[in-house]
Amino acid sequence: MKLKLEILLITAVALLGCSRNEVDYQHVANGVWKVTVGNPDKFNLTSNLGIIPRFEEINEMPNVDTLPIDVNEIKFEIYDGKTYIRFPLDEGEKLFGLGLNFNSVERRGSIQRLHVDHYQGSDNGRNHTPVPFFVSSKGYGAFINAARYIDYWAGTGVTKNSKHPAKAMDRNTDRNWTAQPYSDNLEFLVPAQGVEVILFAADNMLDVVRKFNLYNGGGILPPKWGLGFWHRTPTLYSDKDILNEVNMFKEKHFPLTVIGLEPGWMTKAYPCTYEWDKGRFPDPQKLIRTLDSMHIKTNLWMNPGISPEGELYSKIEPYTGSHTEWCGILPDYTMSESQNIVKDFLNEKVVSLGASGFKMDENDGVDSWLYPDVAKFPSGTPAEQIRQTYGSLMQKMATDIYRENNTRTYGLVRAGNAGTVSFPFVIYNDYYDHKGFITALINSSFIGTLWTPEVRSSNTSEEWLRRIQTVTFAPIAMLNAWADGTKPWSFEDVSDKVRDYSLLRMQLIPYLYSAFADYVFAGIPPVRAMNLEAGYACDDEIESGSLDGTNNPYAMALRKEVKDQFMVGRDLLVAPFFTGERTRKVVLPKGKWYDFWTGELAGDGEVIEVNDKTGKGNIPVYVRNGGIIPMYPPITSITGEKLPVVIRHYGDKSSSYRLYDDDGTTYDYEKGKYTWIRVDVTVNNDGTKEGNFTIPSGNVLYSISEIKFEF
Repeated sequence: MKLKLEILLITAVALLGCSRNEVDYQHVANGVWKVTVGNPDKFNLTSNLGIIPRFEEINEMPNVDTLPIDVNEIKFEIYDGKTYIRFPLDEGEKLFGLGLNFNSVERRGSIQRLHVDHYQGSDNGRNHTPVPFFVSSKGYGAFINAARYIDYWAGTGVTKNSKHPAKAMDRNTDRNWTAQPYSDNLEFLVPAQGVEVILFAADNMLDVVRKFNLYNGGGILPPKWGLGFWHRTPTLYSDKDILNEVNMFKEKHFPLTVIGLEPGWMTKAYPCTYEWDKGRFPDPQKLIRTLDSMHIKTNLWMNPGISPEGELYSKIEPYTGSHTEWCGILPDYTMSESQNIVKDFLNEKVVSLGASGFKMDENDGVDSWLYPDVAKFPSGTPAEQIRQTYGSLMQKMATDIYRENNTRTYGLVRAGNAGTVSFPFVIYNDYYDHKGFITALINSSFIGTLWTPEVRSSNTSEEWLRRIQTVTFAPIAMLNAWADGTKPWSFEDVSDKVRDYSLLRMQLIPYLYSAFADYVFAGIPPVRAMNLEAGYACDDEIESGSLDGTNNPYAMALRKEVKDQFMVGRDLLVAPFFTGERTRKVVLPKGKWYDFWTGELAGDGEVIEVNDKTGKGNIPVYVRNGGIIPMYPPITSITGEKLPVVIRHYGDKSSSYRLYDDDGTTYDYEKGKYTWIRVDVTVNNDGTKEGNFTIPSGNVLYSISEIKFEF
């Protein structure tokens, strides 16, 4: 289907000398339309990322042939060299996505400028992944594919010719007067004379998000070691310090799969040489091989600025921008020359020695550190577009190194945007608000990115435990001791509990790995918002604001959101406690839910209250009725040897599960070298349970030695 709409641009007639603007709608896949307006920039958020949409998987989803809104109600206008976009909003319609926000989940009522930057405490559009994609509760979404600073007004602008006009009220006499009259539109302003917009429609919001993810190449599958437990060491640690640290983990029986080296591994940092410091690391290859023999991978910190004192400087200088970051020159990664020079250098100095990946820092902001928008780059790409894609392009460069070696990597990065769903990097930052961590974890699931709430320092053992409990269920379970040298056992009174949670993380790897396989092949976020969960009825509520001459003089509405619980994989619901809390409410979607720790019924589609009088009890985790959780035995490392998998089943409902298996380290799964194992649990009339599993004919088990059932 190809539909062309022509929209009269009244205001553009005099200014642009044209009377009509063509908008091209092209149906590209099941429930996916590509819309071209005017003359879009050739360089956009995805144009240089080498993304291949997974149309086959999209077309296998339930068929949708129309949008749930009238396309004639979507307005496009080019005026003053910019593109104006307006989507209609129904009363009660909810909006999600539009960047990695840390304070709120629903976007209706917000105004932001989407701008890659270090998050500094305010949901104003400046964040690490300001992805211009939204999903509506009506069952559709839109991706504004422009590498520009995009402004949006989500249900705030009130037009005089609205089909659903707000009622004018007299503030002097009407107690219902509000400073925010009803708005029936979502508006975007793109500073370009045209734009590409991708529209997605599905039966529910999760399937809209899935289509967005699959359109951008599908999710990623980390190596199995990446789903273990990470520890980052202090900045100036030497090889001896690192080995001492590793030995302490082993002596205390704490799991460890990745050790992170901070800036001190280099001869110079801030700006960087990407060369080993021979004083602290006289034989880096020997260190990496020693760690590898202990089944521990090595992840190395880096940032974009290239030091004038390094070998790379003269090679890359012709392909760098006019401005520096901390006196380091910045490669123009939109150019293949820059990509190849840095790739070859990192491959020679780092990857060929066995390093497993990177932590890519400071490719997000802050403005006073990074290049200004007046900077020029040799490709001719405007600095604004470079800013919006720099982290994405660095992710591609690093990913390509490992892909060319057929070795999976998993790392950390400070910036990304649309299209990075298929790159094996997780967003992190220096913001350290625990509740904000959870809200960001929730919001990441709407925009095709992963976020991890790492653990750094804590003021009390209670806080330390609460943070450890949270990262147990995050995309990366990591303790970052770069600044203060904390260890998992730093608080002795909770040391045993912390060990138990780090071991639990290792046990959950089969479950997490299967969830990530669903991310790759089906676009399902492995960690996701409750709003994407079927049967979740307790969405955001709006309550009237009380008139207060000082604190709320315009009687603005107050929003109540459930933003402190999330889903992990198909069957787990996680609801963290925060420091100082002794009770909390948990919203259970429709159906029965069971306590992960005890197996007892917790509730049935209701709001429950959970108590913890000590402040150091278990994190509340629940499993849906019929939930199946495959687990390893408690292990401290991923050795590559086959391991047994124990199947847990919760509740009184018979169910099936798909357990994923492959070699855990290479990209051979893209060539079909993987196995989906069907696991079935039958609950008999007398309450007894029977389990069995089926391996498709001709398939093999790559990493599983046996499958057992635990009832």
